[in-house]
Amino acid sequence: MNHFNQSVPISMVYPILKTLVHKGIPPESFFKDMDVVPAQMENPDARIPVTELERMMRLAADYTNDLYFGLNQGGRLDMADLSLVGYVMMHSRTIGDALIAYQRYNDILYSGFQLEWEVNETDLIIRLSVQHEDVPLSRHCVEDMTVSVIHLINKLANHLVVIREVQFRHEAPDAVNDLSPYINAFGVTPQFGAVHTLLRLPKETLELPVLYSDAKMLKVFEKMAEEARADLYASQPFSSKVSRFIIESLPSFFPTLQHTAAHLGMSIRTLQSRLREEGTTFHDISVQVRKELAQRYLQRGSYSVGDIAYALHFSEQSAFQNAFKKWTGLTPGQYRDTLAKT
Repeated sequence: MNHFNQSVPISMVYPILKTLVHKGIPPESFFKDMDVVPAQMENPDARIPVTELERMMRLAADYTNDLYFGLNQGGRLDMADLSLVGYVMMHSRTIGDALIAYQRYNDILYSGFQLEWEVNETDLIIRLSVQHEDVPLSRHCVEDMTVSVIHLINKLANHLVVIREVQFRHEAPDAVNDLSPYINAFGVTPQFGAVHTLLRLPKETLELPVLYSDAKMLKVFEKMAEEARADLYASQPFSSKVSRFIIESLPSFFPTLQHTAAHLGMSIRTLQSRLREEGTTFHDISVQVRKELAQRYLQRGSYSVGDIAYALHFSEQSAFQNAFKKWTGLTPGQYRDTLAKT
């Protein structure tokens, strides 16, 4: 069981198609080799598993023999490719508001991709992370996402922001000897093998006005985005609704079985029966939520083990450490060490 939305709207495939066309490759031949039904691409309401998007990205990079496929594709992303999320961002007041809108509605796209930021005296530091339980995303996907963030900020603000630093968690690929495409994309040479994938920009970037800002249109698209998100969750398994309530309750409190049943408007017996039909239990879900959140917090690197234990409502730090080792076979410290080496 995974509480994250593991599908993406079909519009997320469109940048791949644009890159193929730009390189003079008919998308039809790519679809044939990929064993994809072209008609699926024409349904604006269609969604595909994120694993399928990753497969397309990997094969498109091989298909075009482009070592910098992700970098090149990231600059071709349009607001419309982000579905309703893009339109909400486009009509936001400032870049900061647009980034907040992305955080609020990213479930419509793919909630496994997280965009977070912090501000110090001079810098805006945007951290990008991806959670996926099945397949680690290729460097092409990560580099595409990183370039896309800069491309969208520039496009929304109609302003070329200064990039002070770029870091990637992945190592520089052995096949890549020429870093000039990275320098062309970012204006700086990125650091590879870092603890986080991040962008460092001037803190004033958050206050840049969005060129297309329109308060009336913003309300329209926010309402549509809320409805789309509600529809998405309504179509998910019942267990996902339970895990979502647990996540939303943290860190204020860790909900009990009774809390959850009351929130969902049903008896404890009915809740247990619904979960049993899906082959799980409330205990299993609560453990999985704690495990996945603990891994996410440890990946961020900015929280102490004690902070995480407190946020996940363990009675004491040692209880969290024992639980985490039971889940993963590693202590929280050992888990962080393995992240630093990958």
